[in-house]
Amino acid sequence: MKQQSYLLLGWICVGLGVIGLFLPVMPTTIFILIAAWAFARSSPRLHLWLRNHPRFGDSLRSWEDHRAMPRRAKRVALLMLCVSYLITATLLGPLAPGAIVAGLCIVVVAVFIVRIPVIEDARAPLP
Repeated sequence: MKQQSYLLLGWICVGLGVIGLFLPVMPTTIFILIAAWAFARSSPRLHLWLRNHPRFGDSLRSWEDHRAMPRRAKRVALLMLCVSYLITATLLGPLAPGAIVAGLCIVVVAVFIVRIPVIEDARAPLP
C-alpha cells in the first residue's frame, strides 16, 4: 500500500510538472523533484526514467547528485517567479492581500533559489 501511494504521488507530480511547463504560475521543478523522490521509493525503473528524461533529467541529476542547479535553470526559475508575481499583481492589484502574500512567498523561494550552488556542467555522463 505504501509503495502504491508513492507511485500515485509520483505520477500526480509528473502531471502537475507537465502542466507547469505551460502555465507560468505553476512551478515545474518542485513537482518533478517530488516525483523523483516518490519514484525512488516506489519504482527504481520510473526513477531512472525521470533521471534520464530529455527535458527534466539534467536538472534532476544536478539536484540529486550535487544539490545544485544549472545556471540556466536558476535564471528561468527566477524569471518565472517574476512573471508569476506580475500576473498575480495585475489580476489582484499590487496591494491586494493575495498579491502581498504571493509576493512574500515568491521572495522566500527566490532567496532559496539564489542560495543554491550553480553546477557548471549539468550534462555530465549518465551513471
